[in-house]
Amino acid sequence: MRKRLIFCICLAVLLCAGHALAYSATAYAVLSADTGVLLDGSQENQRLPMASTTKIMTGLLAAEDPDLDREITVPASCAGVEGSSIYLKAEEKLPLKDVLYGLMLCSGNDAAECIAAVCGGREDFIARMNTRAQQLGLTNTHFDNPSGLDGETHYTTAYELAKLAAFALQNETFAEVVATASYTSGTRTMVNHNKMLRLYDGTIGVKTGFTKTAGRCLVSAAERNGRTVVVVTLNDGNDWNDHISMLDAAFADMKDEVWAQKGETACEISVQTGQTATVSAVYADDLTAAMLAGEQAELRISCAPFLYAPVEQGTVCGSAQVVCGDTVLCETELLCANAVAADETQADTGWWERFLLWLDRMRGREIA
Repeated sequence: MRKRLIFCICLAVLLCAGHALAYSATAYAVLSADTGVLLDGSQENQRLPMASTTKIMTGLLAAEDPDLDREITVPASCAGVEGSSIYLKAEEKLPLKDVLYGLMLCSGNDAAECIAAVCGGREDFIARMNTRAQQLGLTNTHFDNPSGLDGETHYTTAYELAKLAAFALQNETFAEVVATASYTSGTRTMVNHNKMLRLYDGTIGVKTGFTKTAGRCLVSAAERNGRTVVVVTLNDGNDWNDHISMLDAAFADMKDEVWAQKGETACEISVQTGQTATVSAVYADDLTAAMLAGEQAELRISCAPFLYAPVEQGTVCGSAQVVCGDTVLCETELLCANAVAADETQADTGWWERFLLWLDRMRGREIA
C-alpha cells in the first residue's frame, strides 16, 4: 500500500512538471506576440543574465534612429572590445545601418558599443535602454551595458524578454534586419548566427546569446496563419531543439474559430421615416480568427443607432471585430441587408435630428 502511494505521488509530480522535464532551459517563455498572452512557461519570472539577447533592446533603439543611412566614424574605444566582433577599426567610416546589421546578425560587441557611442553617448544610451524597459512595464529587467556582457545588475526574465522581442518586431526596420540571413556591404559579409532561420519554417528572428555565466540564451519568433509566436529560453544547452518543439506545440494548439458568417444578421437598426421600422445589419464577410491556446477573445459590434430612409441595400452601417485584449484579430464591415424606401406620409424630423445622426455615425455606438 505504501509503495503504491509513493508511486502515485511520484507520477503526479512528473505529470505536473512535464514541460519542465521536457526542456533543458533554466527558464523559458512562449508568448503570443499579437496579444501578449503567455502560452507556456517555466520560471518565466526568474531574474537571470541574458547575454547577447540584450542586443534586442540595443538594436531596437538603433532601428528607431531617424537616419540609419548616415555615415558614422567608429570611436577608438569601440575597436577591439571584448567578445564577439565584426572587427570595426578605429576611425573607420561606414553607415549606421551596417553597424546595426553587424549587431543583430553577428552579435558584434564592438557594434553594440559603437551604436551606444554614436547614438547619444554610452552612458546616456544605457539610460535610454533602462527607460524604455520601464516604459514597456519590464520591471524585472535592467541593463548595465549595450552588448550583454555579464554585469552585477544586468538581468531580465524569460517572460519580459519575450515581451520586449514582440514589441521590437513591430518596428519594420528591426524586423527586416533580424529576418535577414546574410548581409553584404563593402568588404564585409555578415551571416546571421540565428540558425532558427534555417531550421524552422516561418522563423522571422530574433537573437542568440552566450556567456559562461548566462549559458546559451535564445529568442526566436515564427509566423503561421497570420499569427506570431515568440519563444525565449535562458541557460539552455539544447536551445535549437527546444525552440522547435515549443513552436510546434504552440502552433499545433492553434485553431480557427468562426465568430460569424457572411450574410448572417449581427443586429437590427432602427429606420426613421421609412416604410419599415428596422433594417438588418449583416456581416460583409466571414469573421474567422486563428486562436492560440489560452487566448480569450470577444465579439464587438459597432453600428449606427438609427438610419434615415431611404436606405440602400449594401450601405455600410457599422463594423464587427474579434478582439483579444487590445488586439483586433479580425474584422469586417456591417451592411444593410435590404433597401428601405421612404414613407412620404411621415414628417421630416428636422435638421437637428439629422445632425445627431451624423454625429453618431462618426463616433459609432457599441452594442453589447
